[in-house]
Amino acid sequence: MVEIGEVVEDFELKDQNDQTFKLSDFKGKRVLLSFHPLAWTSVCEKQMLSLEAHQEIFASLNTVAVGVSVDSVPCKKAWAKHIGINKTRLLCDFWPHGRVAELFKIFRHLNGFSERANIILDENQKVIFAKVYPIKELPDIDEIIDFLKGA
Repeated sequence: MVEIGEVVEDFELKDQNDQTFKLSDFKGKRVLLSFHPLAWTSVCEKQMLSLEAHQEIFASLNTVAVGVSVDSVPCKKAWAKHIGINKTRLLCDFWPHGRVAELFKIFRHLNGFSERANIILDENQKVIFAKVYPIKELPDIDEIIDFLKGA
């Protein structure tokens, strides 16, 4: 897994609306990358809905919170509509398959998807928090918010 203190390289991914998310566009803000294995699964749905429900809190903490998985843009668009995601950007690490998950050293080659993980970058794209969760476990959003409040 990526190390605390490591500065990550810039990357671009499309979101569910086919808009480009470029990490360097968010310098000066913290970025929460909430990796989830696959759309259309119950724990992943709860994980993304927890981001959606806390978008105002993230904004007040100078943080951009996004979901990331290996799903395609059309898949993420349909899923976002189905579960009611309107504010949270769901990034598609589709092609090259899992490249960003690889960048953070959390791609599961045997499964073809990422670990379930939360990674927080500071205003200069340096890793300040990184945690992998069991695949079937919902990450604790309060843990992330408490960390951001204290960071």
